[in-house]
Amino acid sequence: MKTIFAAALVAGTMLGFGVANAAPIAPVAPATQGDIIQVAGGCGPGMHRGPYGGCRVNRGRVVVVPPRMVRPARRCPPGMFWRHGRCWR
Repeated sequence: MKTIFAAALVAGTMLGFGVANAAPIAPVAPATQGDIIQVAGGCGPGMHRGPYGGCRVNRGRVVVVPPRMVRPARRCPPGMFWRHGRCWR
């Protein structure tokens, strides 16, 4: 019984390979320059996507300023001062 089931499984698999056509091979044609449209986020030139997905107009120059290094305020006990990373008398 096991042998018949195994033979039927192998035969069904072999017959199934001839019918399967899940991913047909399509001819690849090179894209011409006229087929490419350059856009920024789907909004077009001079525009960008806003925080809620709508298109907005670009305004002025974009300037990225690096964040300033903020030192935490150090508190020393009365009669001491802060120097070289620690409290001194």
